Amino acid sequence: MASAERNAMNRRDLLALLAAATCNVTLAGAQPTAPKHILLRSSWQTVNIGDIAHTPGVLRILETHLPEVQVTLWPSKVDNGVEELLLSRFPKLRIAKGADQLMAAFAECDFLLHGSGASLVAQRDVVRWAEETGKPYGIYGITLPPKKSSSTQATSAAAMTETIRVLSGVAFVFFRDSHSLSLAKDKGCTAPIMQFGPDGAFACDLRDDRRAEAFLAKHGLETGKFLCCIPRLRYTPYWLIKDRPFDPVKHARNEEMKEHDHAQLRAAIIEIAKTTDLKVLLCPEDQTQMQVGKDVILDHLPADVRERVVWRPNYWLTGEAVSVYVRSAGLFGNEMHSPIMCIGHGVPAIVCRWAEQTSKGYMWDDIGLGEWLFNLDDPADVPNIVPAILEMARNPASARQKAQAAQQRVQRHQAETMAILRDELV
Repeated sequence: MASAERNAMNRRDLLALLAAATCNVTLAGAQPTAPKHILLRSSWQTVNIGDIAHTPGVLRILETHLPEVQVTLWPSKVDNGVEELLLSRFPKLRIAKGADQLMAAFAECDFLLHGSGASLVAQRDVVRWAEETGKPYGIYGITLPPKKSSSTQATSAAAMTETIRVLSGVAFVFFRDSHSLSLAKDKGCTAPIMQFGPDGAFACDLRDDRRAEAFLAKHGLETGKFLCCIPRLRYTPYWLIKDRPFDPVKHARNEEMKEHDHAQLRAAIIEIAKTTDLKVLLCPEDQTQMQVGKDVILDHLPADVRERVVWRPNYWLTGEAVSVYVRSAGLFGNEMHSPIMCIGHGVPAIVCRWAEQTSKGYMWDDIGLGEWLFNLDDPADVPNIVPAILEMARNPASARQKAQAAQQRVQRHQAETMAILRDELV
């Protein structure tokens, strides 16, 4: 090695040692500053890979922009292998389990961050934090629904008033769609910082490449040579997978609309099979959708088309799903969070929505993907769905470029939200 190169390396090594020493030495008389500690209220359920994705997404955003911050997770559910999945990706993560650990977290943490969700999901817990600790809190990437997601009845004026009161006491609130932001303002929310902030699931980077590659190989799905399609009923029939009573009203609505809501997906699959060399993977976002895909799509396809379609009969966790999505040419369907995870990785994704899904789908407008958002309640939108899916299938380079542009918009918003959080932690 030349003398000049050795000297340059020696200087770099010396500078690195000096920098490390500086970080570890406390000035005379000064006390070392403990890292700030965030309590993340998230992890709502594990029967849906989107609900799983919220938590690792926010954790990755924190890791990227505030790496010095400690995080404790306050979960609702981390069963079904999700806890192991999180700790594998985030080994420093603490998870508060039980009353004693939660009490310790209340004492140790400096700030409560409510993660992404369909609403202010843990509103009572946010109130509890504020009342018991007096410490600040913020809300990251939620929808403010004019209707409760668990009921077909309009939210009572008193309930909305209380939600607005809680939101007005935040350090900041980021809404994951602009319609929610407008609603909050119309209802009188006075939060000091109130703006659009993407769903945390955009940043989810959980992977399970081993399972994904084995699944794809088994079914003859080659990277870049297949599209994913996700079915969905108007209301998730949780009574099939949870200890909940049968809901005849929601079931009737599902039955009424299931053909209408899947006809365009089926038509797109037929055209893809006839006019491209791509295959289609029918896959789930929640534990009820495998059967929906079979009953409403697969069983109604012509035999020659069915040969080009792979139906996944079992549920999967978020890591395996993401590892499949990133190997696909894109995704289309009636769900929201699989498209979110796709765009988070620069993979094209088309979203079909309806009123029962609240306003979350409009985030596609907010990140520049309005051409890939379709309202199945609007008769003028419906005929445009199949052409858009075929355009994505036939022009993969252009579709990926559009997806990557949206990904970059999301990342800019993520950086802005973390700059705001950093200011609150000073």
